[in-house]
Formats: sequence, structure tokens, C-alpha cells
Amino acid sequence: MKPHTFKTNIKCSGCIAQVTPYLNEAAGEDHWNVDLQNPQKILTVTGSTDDTKIREAVQKAGFTAEKVQ
Repeated sequence: MKPHTFKTNIKCSGCIAQVTPYLNEAAGEDHWNVDLQNPQKILTVTGSTDDTKIREAVQKAGFTAEKVQ
């Protein structure tokens, strides 16, 4: 299955700590990663999950996530 990728405004390890419980619930622990080195702060989610569910989880934590095509 192709990974889901999102451009986010998650900028630091503190931000990752804030979003972790939401993404763990939505995508499962160890099924997501944020590339802080990428200027677009790309969130990659593997496994079977819904894009809307991921966006909502990120938004609940106070951040934005925009699907990358």
C-alpha cells in the first residue's frame, strides 16, 4: 500500500510530542513519521487509514495537514 503524505506545520520535537497521542490513535503507533528536516515538514503515514482521519487527528493537536499528491 502506498504511504499517505501530508505537508504540515509541525516544526519541532515538542510539536511531535503534542501530536503523538492523536496520530497514534488515528494511524497506530510506529505507522507515522514527521520529517522535520524537510522544509514542508512532511508527515508520512503507512498502513490502511483514511486521509480525513489523519487530518482531523493533526488538527485536534492544533496543527495543519495538507495532503500531498
